[in-house]
Amino acid sequence: MHTVETVLLVLMIGAVTGIIARYIRAIPLPLIQIMLGAALSWPQQGLHIDFDPGLFMLLFIPPLLFADGWRIPKREFFALYRPILRLAFGLVLFTVIGLGYLIHWMIPEIPLTVAFALAAVISPTDAVAVSAITRNLGMPAHTMHVLEGESLLNDASGLVALKFAIAATLTGVFSWTQVTQEFLWIALGGLGVGAAVGWGFSYLRDTVTRRLGDVAATQMVLLLVLLPFAAYLLGEKIGVSGILAAVAAGVATNFGDLNRADYISERMQTAGTWAMVESAFNGAIFLLLGLQLPSIIGVTLRDAGHDWWILVGYVAIISIALLALRWIWLMLGVSRSLHKAHQAGKLIKKPDLWLNLATTLAGIRGAVTLAGALSVPLLLNNGQPFPARDMLIFLATGTILFTLVIGSIGLPLVLRRVQATSEPESVREERQARIAACRAAINSLAMSDDDAAQQPTEWQAQQHEIEGRIAREYRNRIDLLDEERTPESAEVQDLATPDAVQERRLRYVAELEMRLNCIKVERHTIYAERHNNRINDESLRSLVQELDLSEITLRKRLEVARRAAAKQAAKLEGH
Repeated sequence: MHTVETVLLVLMIGAVTGIIARYIRAIPLPLIQIMLGAALSWPQQGLHIDFDPGLFMLLFIPPLLFADGWRIPKREFFALYRPILRLAFGLVLFTVIGLGYLIHWMIPEIPLTVAFALAAVISPTDAVAVSAITRNLGMPAHTMHVLEGESLLNDASGLVALKFAIAATLTGVFSWTQVTQEFLWIALGGLGVGAAVGWGFSYLRDTVTRRLGDVAATQMVLLLVLLPFAAYLLGEKIGVSGILAAVAAGVATNFGDLNRADYISERMQTAGTWAMVESAFNGAIFLLLGLQLPSIIGVTLRDAGHDWWILVGYVAIISIALLALRWIWLMLGVSRSLHKAHQAGKLIKKPDLWLNLATTLAGIRGAVTLAGALSVPLLLNNGQPFPARDMLIFLATGTILFTLVIGSIGLPLVLRRVQATSEPESVREERQARIAACRAAINSLAMSDDDAAQQPTEWQAQQHEIEGRIAREYRNRIDLLDEERTPESAEVQDLATPDAVQERRLRYVAELEMRLNCIKVERHTIYAERHNNRINDESLRSLVQELDLSEITLRKRLEVARRAAAKQAAKLEGH
């Protein structure tokens, strides 16, 4: 099968499995895609794709890590930097040393340096797998930020450890001083390159759009999609971490976006484009992982004959030890910084037994581990085969499957016991921001007395009527959002009984639902006009886009209104 046909088929299957996962909610989407990929490649005449680690790392990893770095909340990321760094770097070193010695002791035919290489390749968690498995499971938000930050940074530390373990195997020479110096250069250099690329792009984008406005939105979005590849390639070219360069470029670009509030078209196109890219690439990654399983696990177990259970036992022991080391590090190396973050108000949920267990099970390995294992060279410098290479790849792949399955099964069970906070901090902050925006909008309505005096009396009356109608809409929204608002007049106080407040909220919900229904009627009418050739396609797209923007706004307001009405109803029932 030609390469183009294969790529198109993988993308199509990824989209189809995304639809299937909406119906099969009990099984996470990554597992569905892995199982389907394995099923497609299992037959002798099935779909077989050669996995090129270098090409895989270039095509799939940079845009996904860039998107994660671009999206991750920067305030929480920097506030929780201590536990993130201890997990991203300290845990990797702890895992490489502890697991390396365990593997060499358990399987003596694997040399110690190769055991370290295996421990290094399975030490980093996978950002794509972690977010795909833990999404919508109720993981506390700040804990999720820690996990995301860890998985963004530990790829580099794990791959650097792999590099030096392979070098020690090839040359027989190892130096802690050289390792430390090289690691600092690779890590800090990668972050610096990525930050420079991100800030440089943001500066050039601002320069162009100040002159052209939002008309170049499509071209800017295309350049933004290509930016992670540029950061990755530049980092790899000068010998630093391309992965960290892609992450840093995403973080820096997000900071640049904070000054682009007026570019609506670019922002909407960016959000839609990245949603599509992430969905397509995530699906492709897990399908490619599944496509490799029969040729790695199936063939190895078949060749082992009756001793296949020994290999399965190795995978189970290594995976359990991997999670156990993560648990120990959480309890000994990270717990103190997490408690300090909680006392400082940076971490809402206090770390406890169940939350630590959930964080342990969220240490899922993914495609980066497979790419690292397959990047191990075939031969030593003397031309001899690389020792235990096939075993290393098999054990790494088995660990990926084990952590995926354990995480998919165990996380939902453990998170049920994690007591949720009464209201997420982000919800409260969002509500306060909405109230502040509404009040600022009301204050902007009043004209100055000098400006009003220059206008005719009829115009002033009309203006006051418009201002009153708009202000009334904003006050309705404030009443809905501000549960602690003090009524300003006796008349309002009489109407501010709990039942009256609930009645106003329900009336506002009904109004929003009616407006949404009107928008749907408008949209169907516009499409009917196009079907009857009364308007052209350009007019259709313009009018529908306008209605879509209005519907998005109203749907968000309706969601907030329903949540507030339900909360008030619960209070009334309690009384």
